[in-house]
Amino acid sequence: MALTSENLVETPGMASRWVRLASGARAHYMTSGDTGPAVVLLHGGLPGSSGLAGWRFMASYLGERGFRVYCPDMPAFGLSDPRPEHWPRGMEDFVDFIYDFADALCLDRFHLAGNSMGCMNTVNYTVAHPERVLSFALIAGDVGDVVPEEIKPPQGQFHMTAYDGTREGMRSMMEAIIHRPEAVSDDLVEMRYLSAAERLEAHQQFWPTLLQYRHIVPWTDQNRAARLATKGRLDRLEIPGIYLYGRQDILTPVEWGHVQEDHLPNVQFFYPDDCGHQGQTDRPDLFNPVFHEFFAHGTVPGELADEAGVSDRRPELPLIKRG
Repeated sequence: MALTSENLVETPGMASRWVRLASGARAHYMTSGDTGPAVVLLHGGLPGSSGLAGWRFMASYLGERGFRVYCPDMPAFGLSDPRPEHWPRGMEDFVDFIYDFADALCLDRFHLAGNSMGCMNTVNYTVAHPERVLSFALIAGDVGDVVPEEIKPPQGQFHMTAYDGTREGMRSMMEAIIHRPEAVSDDLVEMRYLSAAERLEAHQQFWPTLLQYRHIVPWTDQNRAARLATKGRLDRLEIPGIYLYGRQDILTPVEWGHVQEDHLPNVQFFYPDDCGHQGQTDRPDLFNPVFHEFFAHGTVPGELADEAGVSDRRPELPLIKRG
């Protein structure tokens, strides 16, 4: 199957759209569904990531079941505006982008979810604008300094900076973050390669702040660190939240999920099996219904929760519905 005229993987049930933001940026997003509550899904941060690459198996599922789903391409990713004035200089710029994107589409309140860097952006937007988030769902990422900064994430088998800019390198990177080999198609590799090639310089602008956010290197700008602080914020929120962390993640091993769980008493954790870093791509059979039940009802049925590997490291939160 060839890519579309926009160099996108053709995906039934999803449409490619554009919107002009207040900043002047021309923002691209994928969408599914026409009515119902809004859901915004945020992709990860490795080169070539995009709303379509990250959420093509979930967006149409939710769109067919009564939600309006929006998968934006963050600055420096996908088909985002390539002009230098719209490059992200730090992680805080993604918070501003989500705010402008939601305003441009008149999304006053919405469910929010993200994978990897999208997890971080979900956290950072939610603590900055809790009045707009109905509920949030996280997948295999980081949660800032709510985890003490002296605790470092474990080193995975694939390093985040390993991409070499080639098609072969893109395939190797995708095979490292996606546990299910058949999900890494030639079209997906090509779509991501073409996008990354045009935006590598933009990607390099914000990358140092992502490493600082992940406790890998110290903060160099304390004003930025203060804006992105989560300690005493994320752990105090009463917004319903769930967190899914794949047991076979080789980018950021599952033990990092255990550390985060110990510092997030109000978030329900799950550890799905046969699942790598991009769990929504590896196990749509689990992630799709879990997200649907959670966004639709604010609960996850007990049997489904068990299938998804609900955490046994502490008592379940009331959002697990048993009996």
